[in-house]
Amino acid sequence: MGKITGFLEYEREVSKEEEPKTRIRDFKEFHTHLSLEEQQIQGARCMNCGVPFCQSGMMLAGMASGCPLHNLVPEWNDMVFRGNWEQAFMRLHKTNNFPEFTARVCPALCEAACTCGLYGDPVSTKENEFAIVETAYTRGYAKANPPKNRTGKTVAVVGSGPAGLAAADLLNQRGHKVTVYEKSDRAGGLLMYGIPNMKLEKKIIERKLKVMREEGVKFETGVDIGRDIPAAELLSGYDRVLLSCGAKNPRDLNAPGRDAKGIHFAVDFLSENTKSLLDSNLKDKKFISAHGKNVVIVGGGDTGNDCVGTCIRHGCKSVVQLEMMPKAPDRRAENNPWPEWPKVCKTDYGQEEAIECFGHDPRIYETTVKEFVKDAKGMLKAVVTVGLKWTRDPKSGRTAPVQIEGSEKRLPCELLIIAAGFLGCESYVSDAFKVDLTPRTVVKTEPESYKTSVEHVFTAGDMHRGQSLVVWAIREGREAAYAIDCDLMGYSNL
Repeated sequence: MGKITGFLEYEREVSKEEEPKTRIRDFKEFHTHLSLEEQQIQGARCMNCGVPFCQSGMMLAGMASGCPLHNLVPEWNDMVFRGNWEQAFMRLHKTNNFPEFTARVCPALCEAACTCGLYGDPVSTKENEFAIVETAYTRGYAKANPPKNRTGKTVAVVGSGPAGLAAADLLNQRGHKVTVYEKSDRAGGLLMYGIPNMKLEKKIIERKLKVMREEGVKFETGVDIGRDIPAAELLSGYDRVLLSCGAKNPRDLNAPGRDAKGIHFAVDFLSENTKSLLDSNLKDKKFISAHGKNVVIVGGGDTGNDCVGTCIRHGCKSVVQLEMMPKAPDRRAENNPWPEWPKVCKTDYGQEEAIECFGHDPRIYETTVKEFVKDAKGMLKAVVTVGLKWTRDPKSGRTAPVQIEGSEKRLPCELLIIAAGFLGCESYVSDAFKVDLTPRTVVKTEPESYKTSVEHVFTAGDMHRGQSLVVWAIREGREAAYAIDCDLMGYSNL
């Protein structure tokens, strides 16, 4: 422990954000980070407590408490305090393949479980992680380090999201020859096209992909396995195959008028925007524009918030975000004690920008769409919303939403974005490999296993566990790499 009384002497500080009306002018990241000297003081706040909940990653009340990657948080917080940046990076990289991603997009489960946060403010662990990895790139600690020996074994990874990349990174370091197949024109999967640029600039992804290529990982983009290349070709051409294609089957809305033009899924809206931004800075107009439109977004999660921020940058006329669930409390409830994940209302960057631009929070709770209203040309012109009441079924014990009669409202809407989550993997991939699925339409494996029902085929990430966080996808990719390595070699030193 570096500074025994640091948590008593120093206040929590984090990076500064650009003002909403300034940052909405472009799609760039908008944080100004602390200097290394200031960050070292933040490292001093770590208590090095006897039970580091921050790195536990255990499940409490059905939610993760602490880091699922079991990052060695107290160790590298201490090294940050001491200014030992190289060793801090080595300890951070030991458990996390991509701290440059998680330091930007992770909701910081570690901080929610920080002992300092029980009666005060948690350690700024996510900011410390950012400082460690960015310093590593600046000083050359994060440069390519190709494996010295090769095993002669080959692995195909289908999908280049965080799970596929994590598995590919570890398997390559082990000495196996790894080829990653990605159906999009750029590698990165969810990281590249599912997360907006203002949260994760794509040059950060390209920087890491360059390192992985220099280390020997081969990337084949624009190749759709199961369509462009049959599954049999991969099974015969590689010793093992890992399916990490995500859970990209979006949940739809079933209401009258659904065939109206102007209704889009969030995954299409966000991915097309990012591709156009990267290809032409939006000049090619090959994206779904919210400019001058009244926008309704169905879904109150992170993806819905990303859609809010994107629409505002397009110059939308108005934006409303519908959420089926009740508003979470502003503070922890008594039945949600630390170190459980705090189930509290969070106002994210997109909502902050909407409040600044339109004068009110865009979210409307316990509400859904009852009807889509079309004009004479079949274009969406309005939606009819209805309030919901959550009631418990006395037989099953489950709660379900019931529409409240007389609560209907009509909202002008020329663009509706469905950000209501995903139902599982795309069926053409699972059908091509003939793997069994669970009732949740994700790939089936035995408990605590990454082996599918098909010999030599493994799975990881959202395709395996369902829609989840980037940090969970990285963990799944790492564990799948270990399982594949054991299957190939009879043991693993990963």
